Order: sequence, then structure tokens, then C-alpha cells
Amino acid sequence: MAESTIRIAIIGGGLAGMTLAAGLTKIPHVDAQVYEAARDIAGNHGGSYTFNSTTQRSFERVIPSVQELLRRAGAVPNKSSRFISGLGPDMGTVIFDNWTTEPAPACLRRSRLLSEIITQIPEETIHTGKKLVTISSNGDGVEANFEDGTKGQFDAVIGADGIFGNVRKYVLGDTVADKYAAKPSGFWDIRVLQPYEKAKALLGEENFELDRQYVWIGGGSCILHDVLEDRTLVQCMICSVEAESPKDRRHHLTREYLMEILSDWAGNPVAKGMIDLILDCKRPYGYSQWEHRETPTYSNGRICIIGDAAHATSSFHGFGAGTSIEDAMVLKALFNNISSPNEIEAAFKAFDSVRRERSQRVVNSSREIGEICLGRHSEPDKFRRALAPKLAFIDAIDYEEHEKEAINKMREILKSQLSN
Repeated sequence: MAESTIRIAIIGGGLAGMTLAAGLTKIPHVDAQVYEAARDIAGNHGGSYTFNSTTQRSFERVIPSVQELLRRAGAVPNKSSRFISGLGPDMGTVIFDNWTTEPAPACLRRSRLLSEIITQIPEETIHTGKKLVTISSNGDGVEANFEDGTKGQFDAVIGADGIFGNVRKYVLGDTVADKYAAKPSGFWDIRVLQPYEKAKALLGEENFELDRQYVWIGGGSCILHDVLEDRTLVQCMICSVEAESPKDRRHHLTREYLMEILSDWAGNPVAKGMIDLILDCKRPYGYSQWEHRETPTYSNGRICIIGDAAHATSSFHGFGAGTSIEDAMVLKALFNNISSPNEIEAAFKAFDSVRRERSQRVVNSSREIGEICLGRHSEPDKFRRALAPKLAFIDAIDYEEHEKEAINKMREILKSQLSN
């Protein structure tokens, strides 16, 4: 039995924060409160996620009913991720299919997913319009102060406030936070959602015979499209190399610019159709992909960071969301195995110990995949040999053992503290 209720403030209502809140809500001795700066958590964000079988397995350990949740969120199962040569004499050649394992990868819209996760969390524990100003440790735990003048006293604070969030600097300390700040990964992308029939007409019916993720690569750019929202929408994406990131991280895209970066793709109807689909939106901006290339720790006392606040990554592994869900999974397991606020610091140290190496590997490997996909080469065999070995480690994990490792590490830390 827990000695007392453990009160946790989760700063940030994105995927990492809301998934963690949904998991902690199931633990009777934990009171998890979510604080989100925006007024509307789900919003109408056009972004999407693709959850492979590994991500779904970790998600299920946090929210056991996740398959039903994904169905309600309009997820579309993918048959495979198909990499295709986009240019040159090998244009249209399939480089390889990364075939799915059960459960099949699910492609879904971010806003629909968050709306469904919210249903797993008590309404009174979600606080919107709460922008964090300061947090400070004291003898009773951690105090959080918000821009609207409200404040709260908690046993711990978990930062899930994104790549440029405030909690990270409190974990790292002012003297080193700038050294480990997010940096451009060397790529930018634009993603828009278009109606299914419209995208099929412009990209070719043959590319919609099966629901799969298509990735066309070559000549310093790549094109991606996949189906979501109960097969009513298609995510359309162009990604390219970036010599320098603009100060506001935005590239204003024109038809002339897109035709220039895809000039090597002449004769590929997918490229022409994708340009038309991308530009058919109100604000055709490409955004720089930023990342945390290195982070010395994810915890400091009773404060820790998860998700993009800890390990923001480029998009090429397609596992940034998966890594965030793994964070929530491990923290849920740890809080299930503590009974007092006095054990929180050990739990956070254990979390850092087991999560940082894997999540940092995702960051670095994703950048390397981007460099391969956006290289100037076009030989399918060369792409195949370079890409295939990069994908295996994501799935080579036993989640039960991963949780046990964290719990055992926490117990070792607590035992060491008692002996001292």
C-alpha cells in the first residue's frame, strides 16, 4: 500500500504527456495533473502518426484498450512501407518493401488520436491555457508557476512540453542547457492532408491499390504519401535537404522552388502530382526538422523530461512518437512500483538510465537514414544495402524486460541510498 497519494504535474498535453497521464490515471496512489499552454489540446493539427507493431505493443502496455482506441481514431492499417526510386533510369523501381508484422502499422491523424486519448483521462485533471513560467524544487517537492498567476505544489514535475519547452532547462541547468539545445538536423519537410480521391487522381491509381506507405527517394529529396482517417484522407509530404535553417524555421514554398528541388525527377508523374497537392493549402510552409543530438540526463531530482523535450528527432525512422510512448510505458511501470514521494528521485534516475541510450540511438539513426534517403544516389541496390540494417533495432526489444530493467535499477538506487 502507498504511504500517501503521489501528486504529479505533467507539463504538456501532446502525445507524450497525454499518454503518460492515461497510464498514471490507472494507478490508484498517483494523482496526475496535466497542464497545457494551448486552449485546445487536440486542436485541428494536420499532422499524422504511423504506429508500427512495436509502437502498438508499448502503447498497449500503457492503455490496454489501445486497439479499440486506434479504431475509433480512424487508423488505417498499412500493408508495408515501400521505398521506390524516384528518378533516373531506375525510376519506379521498388527498392524494398518493409513488410508489416501483426498488428499492422496504423496510420492516423494526430488530432483524432489525442481526442481519443483524452477520453481515458478524468476531465478535471486536464488544465488548458496554462503556460509554465517557472518551476523550483523545495523541501516539499516542486512548485510550478503559470503565466496566468496560478501555482501548484507537486511531489514531482514531468516535462512533456516539446522540443523548445521550458522544463528541459530546469533538468539540465542554466549553465549547460544552451550547450545541449535543439539543433537543425539538416532537413525540412512539408506535410498536408488531401481528400483520398483527389490524391489518387493526381498520384496515380496504381499507387493506391493497397494501403501502404510509399516513400519515393533520390536526388536530395523524398516524397511520401499514406492513407489515414478511415481512408478519407491522404498525407502528402515532400522532404529535402537544408543547408541552413531560417530563424523562424519556416521555408515559404513556391511552385518554382519545388520544381527546382525536384528537377531531377522530370518525367515522374508522382512528383508533379505531389507539387500540386502540396501547394493546394492556405500556408505552403516547409518546416525545419530539429533534434536533440545529445542530452546528458533526463532527470534532476524530482523533475524529469520525456518525449520531444528529452529526445526530439528527425522524422526518418518514423519512431519519434513510438519513443515517446515507450517513455510513458516505463514511467507507468516505475510509478506502479513506488509507494512514497521519497522514491520519486530514484525512479527518475532509473528512467534516465534505461531510456536515454535507446532514445538517443533513435535520434542519431534517424538522421543517418535521412542522409541516405536524401543522398544524391539513385542506385536501388545501394539504397537497399544502406537502409535495411538501420531498421532492425527498433523492433528488437522485449518490453517486459525493459520495464523490469528500470524497476530493478530503481531498487538498486533505493538500496544504495539506505546503505548510505
